[in-house]
Amino acid sequence: MKKFLNTPESFVDDMLEGIYLAHPEVSPVGEDLRCFVRTKPVKGKVGLVTGGGSGHLPLFLGYVGDNMLDGAGVGGVFQSPSSEQILEVTRHVDQGAGVLYVYGNYSGDLMNFDMAGELAEIEGIATMTVVGNDDVASSKPGEEHKRRGVAGIFFVYKAAGAAAAQMMSLAEVARIAQKASDRTRTIGVALSACIVPEVGKAGFSIGETEMEIGMGIHGEPGISRTELLSADDTVDRMLERVLAEQSYEAEPEVAVLVNGLGATPLEELYIIYRRAAQVLEGAGAKIKHVFVGEFATSMEMAGASISVLQLDDELEPLIAASADTPFFKKS
Repeated sequence: MKKFLNTPESFVDDMLEGIYLAHPEVSPVGEDLRCFVRTKPVKGKVGLVTGGGSGHLPLFLGYVGDNMLDGAGVGGVFQSPSSEQILEVTRHVDQGAGVLYVYGNYSGDLMNFDMAGELAEIEGIATMTVVGNDDVASSKPGEEHKRRGVAGIFFVYKAAGAAAAQMMSLAEVARIAQKASDRTRTIGVALSACIVPEVGKAGFSIGETEMEIGMGIHGEPGISRTELLSADDTVDRMLERVLAEQSYEAEPEVAVLVNGLGATPLEELYIIYRRAAQVLEGAGAKIKHVFVGEFATSMEMAGASISVLQLDDELEPLIAASADTPFFKKS
């Protein structure tokens, strides 16, 4: 393991201290560095809270800021934040209009957010939940509730954050977040493993000339392991799964996210986008918004994912709206 760290145990807190020093627009709640919030909350606005394990920057905390999220519970690497940390963030971001939880479909997060929500309700804070489950490789159509939440949750943050900034009600923000989630599909591919600092070695093995389509962002098994294919052939295989679940005849406009998993050069992400655009447009899609870069990583994993959000007249201006966070800016 070759990493820039002090000790494996201090990895997350040292990272958080660096972010707070670099970005005064965010701060911890009290003494707990892992309760991550906007420094200046907006009175009367629905609060948006996410959370999950570290190791995925800019997911989750990187989207806390103007016109997006208000707070995040930060867990250890690939570990859920505690219910107590989520509750502390909830208390801080509640500005009288309630709090929406948006997080990925993982057992630890489900349990701890549910518990935090129950405790918040006892304290008189209204909460609602939308769970991201955009990973088409993790379960078949009709069983979307079993799917993992991956990079496509960015679209849910973006739509919900813009809706909340318009001072919509908690129920309306939750409805829009759920719509964005329901209309998003993601598929990923991995070329290499990643290393959790406290473990000190790769969490799985993949051959030098192999790739795995559908692998999860924690190394969960994918749907096919093959010899390394060309970029175009890889994208074609990936998008087969997305196109099987989206038709663009009635609603052709889409937003596309090509996401690097931590060790993929930006040049390669644009090669992936080139082919994704060709395939989607060939299927009748009209690409309205494009996002290319690192949005949800997996430490130093080499690989990428493609997310497609099928837009409508309500979602399109929300995705187009401005936003300003430490890790994402759109004018």
